[in-house]
Amino acid sequence: MSQHASRLGGLRGRSHIPFGAPSHQRLRRIPRRPRRIAMLSVHTSPLHQPGTGDAGGMNVYIVELARRLAAIDIEVEIFTRATTAALPPAVELAPGVLVRHVDAGPYEGLAKEDLPAQLCAFTHGVMQAWAGHRPGHYDLVHSHYWLSGHVGWLAAERWGVPLVHAMHTMAKVKNAALAVGDTPEPAARVIGEQQIVRAADRLIANTAEEAEELVRHYEAARELVAVVHPGVNLDRFRPTDGRAAARARLGLPADALIPLFAGRIQPLKAPDILLHAVAHLLEEDPSLRERMVVPVVGGPSGSGLAKPEGLHKLAARLGICDVVRFRPPCAQDELADWYRAASVLVMPSYSESFGLVAIEAQACGTPVVAASVGGLPVAVRDGVSGTLIDGHDPADYARALRPFVQDPGRADRMGAAAARHAQSFGWDTAAAATAEVYTEAMRERRRLRSAHG
Repeated sequence: MSQHASRLGGLRGRSHIPFGAPSHQRLRRIPRRPRRIAMLSVHTSPLHQPGTGDAGGMNVYIVELARRLAAIDIEVEIFTRATTAALPPAVELAPGVLVRHVDAGPYEGLAKEDLPAQLCAFTHGVMQAWAGHRPGHYDLVHSHYWLSGHVGWLAAERWGVPLVHAMHTMAKVKNAALAVGDTPEPAARVIGEQQIVRAADRLIANTAEEAEELVRHYEAARELVAVVHPGVNLDRFRPTDGRAAARARLGLPADALIPLFAGRIQPLKAPDILLHAVAHLLEEDPSLRERMVVPVVGGPSGSGLAKPEGLHKLAARLGICDVVRFRPPCAQDELADWYRAASVLVMPSYSESFGLVAIEAQACGTPVVAASVGGLPVAVRDGVSGTLIDGHDPADYARALRPFVQDPGRADRMGAAAARHAQSFGWDTAAAATAEVYTEAMRERRRLRSAHG
């Protein structure tokens, strides 16, 4: 029997983490949280601009979680692949949060699909950094995405510390819901994810549905999966001075219908569905053309890089170039203004681990029309803070947008409810729950050591 199988056998039948944080009663046995953790993000840096390349919600997740962990006295060192010579080997992101740049492959021109060949070099860089410290420098490894999980697996074993892993997205789930013409995730990734699930001391899922997917698709031990909802920066994303002021700052018409897409432009995120839905609305009511603006804020990424001009060409074919405004990815403060300015955020994604963009928009007082996939049914309160749609028929999205045309006050009413809904998704809560998962993983590791002498 393998060490992992033996460990799982010892856990079965016990009350561990049933898709949630450990109980306070069990945590009272543990004298402390970890002092310092190594956080791994191989393929995308927390310093990268979200909405560019492979940077997106996971970048925001890592940055905000690390900041909040540091605020509760858990130091975080984030290891990521160096993509430019301009940055020093280590950068302080915030007090108690250090980003370490690891040389692994060329700085530029390396696609995410090419990164598995660089994992050995990345692991070597992580080990070099560790070798410069005293034993016990890191209490735990927290890896993000499957590429990081493989580095974390080796590091945790070498250092004798627990491995906590967050998938963020899963190959089997993505492949089951591919957009037309999108590229399936390779078998190597599926195998890699299965190995990480077996190796991790704890798995963090964004939602109960994601936890079930880990059990169903990857045979994860149910008691080793903890559900921790991601949060939103409620200081940055809030209604502030309202929709009219945000529109004035962005040069948008005060009385326009503004359905917004914000995110990476790739088939998975399905911005094309919004464009088709807008074409439906304009066909039904040509006069709407004079009072509609459709911002698309983000850049091509992932499989969208194969045809980076595809969405522009689609807008031209549909005859809606005059209402669509393509804008590049922007800083978080400006993004918050785009959310505030919008009548509604539209997220027709085929798959979402959680959908941080939906929470950010709602926190700014903007309702959401979204596909009922992944974590979006948790992020969006259907009928209250927004509308969830089964499937990806543009006509259904046009139908969901039509009430915003007919009732201009709908955006304000639903937006107020959306802002209230988002208040329950603060990062402080997420960080505290994550720290409990760390503590439970450390306690279990100590128990196993004690049991084995």
